[in-house]
Amino acid sequence: MEYLSFNLSSKSLDLKKRDILPKPAANEVRIKVAYSGICGTDLHVLEGSFPCKEDGSLTLGHEFVGTIDELGSEVTIYKIGQRVAVDPNSGCNKCDDCHSANYHFCTHGGINNTIGIFRDGGWATHAVVPETQVYLIPDEIEMRHAVLSEPLSCMAHGWDKINPVNIGSKVLVIGAGIIGLLWASLFHLHGLRKTVTISEPQQKRKILASNLGLDYKVESPTELKEDFDLAVDCSGSAPAMELAMSLLNPGGRLCVFGVANPKAKLSIEPFQIYKKELSIIGVIINPYCFPKGLALVQSLSERHLDYNKLGIKIFSLSQYKEALDALKKGDISKAVFKF
Repeated sequence: MEYLSFNLSSKSLDLKKRDILPKPAANEVRIKVAYSGICGTDLHVLEGSFPCKEDGSLTLGHEFVGTIDELGSEVTIYKIGQRVAVDPNSGCNKCDDCHSANYHFCTHGGINNTIGIFRDGGWATHAVVPETQVYLIPDEIEMRHAVLSEPLSCMAHGWDKINPVNIGSKVLVIGAGIIGLLWASLFHLHGLRKTVTISEPQQKRKILASNLGLDYKVESPTELKEDFDLAVDCSGSAPAMELAMSLLNPGGRLCVFGVANPKAKLSIEPFQIYKKELSIIGVIINPYCFPKGLALVQSLSERHLDYNKLGIKIFSLSQYKEALDALKKGDISKAVFKF
């Protein structure tokens, strides 16, 4: 078995090998990983700006798909050889939040128990996960597309939160990283055409957004003018969100989807919220939305999930330093490990 081990005390990432594969518990399955993505949250974890497991070592990777190669003794609904995607999030199923169908607020689950952040994840040739957190991948979906099911499931939750979004709505997508590009594609899938603008300061990312073929405006933040009904932040940048608030029409909404630094502050004018009846909508992970994420993969794959157009590059696990450097420099929008 080959895996990337992140030492929590030294903040070092090393490629390691071991002869013995992990054994699944009675209610778990072991997955031979096929593809595993690097998320922006992973970069935040590596730099120490996002909460994660506090001691020892950790195998990151909360976006991964693969094939089941061993079953726990109590697993009855899955078979060896089936292709599956992993939902890294779950709840404790005991607290008030879980009982209210809000496990994303669970203090023991949600983002406090995520596979790949608090438990060993998919930056490895093999991973062990609870059977309740795996989903069969439909035959018509390619594995390389299915690896995007986790971020798309989070977007499905965001879509539920911001609906209705009517055709003709003037929408601002803030940031042309992979999440911004996927949000732009999602709006296109739902019928929005020339009323979407993508805001991005970096030239490389502006070119990526322009080459998606969506016929959307791609502008620098300094070029934006007030006239938006909805802004979706995919950057995590407080200044970008402040600017977006000032550009909203009466009744406008700001959706905070990007993960900001926990210490970032947002300065807003309460009078403008009052005067315009503005709304701020937060979105966190993907409660009960993983099937919707897979459905989005299926709907988007033929037209919108071209790796070249999206700026996604495939690496081997041994190329992890190259992959992380390319992401940090903005040479690519997303890195995916292929096993």
